[in-house]
Amino acid sequence: MEGTQIVLQVVMMRSEPVSLSSLGPRIVVMGPSNSGKSTLCVFIGRTRSLPVVHLDLLRHEPGSFDRLRDLSAFHDDHGRAVRGLSWVMDGNYSSCLDERLSRATGLILLDVPT
Repeated sequence: MEGTQIVLQVVMMRSEPVSLSSLGPRIVVMGPSNSGKSTLCVFIGRTRSLPVVHLDLLRHEPGSFDRLRDLSAFHDDHGRAVRGLSWVMDGNYSSCLDERLSRATGLILLDVPT
């Protein structure tokens, strides 16, 4: 992203702009496949000095996106991650969404055509 200006506008349901810092220290980014969730998380993590958690990396076997890890192992790792003091986390994974959203201080929903 170096040399590229990125403009990020986060809007609330009322369509009023809010600052990225107003989303707090634990931000969830959700959206369709290939919508830019991971890229946005890296940007936010660098901008806000937040640890980045990519749920796809927790869900799949290391080095592979075609072999899923055991669901209970994924849930254990997810639970440890969301109990952290601060993070920006991308991914949808409905099986543990409630736990993630209950700890989140901010949510970004990407609504982009893919």
